[in-house]
Amino acid sequence: MSRIGRAPIPVPAGVAVTVSDRSVRVEGPQGTLERVLPPQITLSQDDGVLTVSRVNDERTNRALHGLTRSLVANMVTGVTQGFAKELEIVGVGYRATLQGPGTLELSLGFSHPVRVEAPPGITFEVPAPTRIVVRGIDKEKVGQVAADIRKIRKPEPYKGKGVRYAGERVLRKAGKAAK
Repeated sequence: MSRIGRAPIPVPAGVAVTVSDRSVRVEGPQGTLERVLPPQITLSQDDGVLTVSRVNDERTNRALHGLTRSLVANMVTGVTQGFAKELEIVGVGYRATLQGPGTLELSLGFSHPVRVEAPPGITFEVPAPTRIVVRGIDKEKVGQVAADIRKIRKPEPYKGKGVRYAGERVLRKAGKAAK
């Protein structure tokens, strides 16, 4: 049996979990998230603990078991604490500014500034011109928005310029002068 799928999900105080036929709805102080469960997976709730189980031991059901448990646990964490991804901008003249609520303007060496609109449920913070923080309650959406921002100008291997995750190591190449 899946070690991840077998682990119970504790539901903290102030979080309401509603399990209906094929869906789960989690409401907390940060907001509300909803997800449809696969038909082979069942979710039961008793005494502030959620338990995920599967109908049989087929390969796909074993995979869905751990996945569903992780997704529901992330929903509970999201509505209580939220998620954040930090990005760093490296390069001379590269910077980010906040243009009103939910609009990020990036100067990344192109002939024009790049504007990024925040989807619903996502907020941007710019604590410094070379740092961006993407926040939200849906872990999947936060990661996707951060990946889309990084994709605009990926870190290049010769000088390391571009947008990268905070703490990400970029493998550097030597270049022609090193020969």
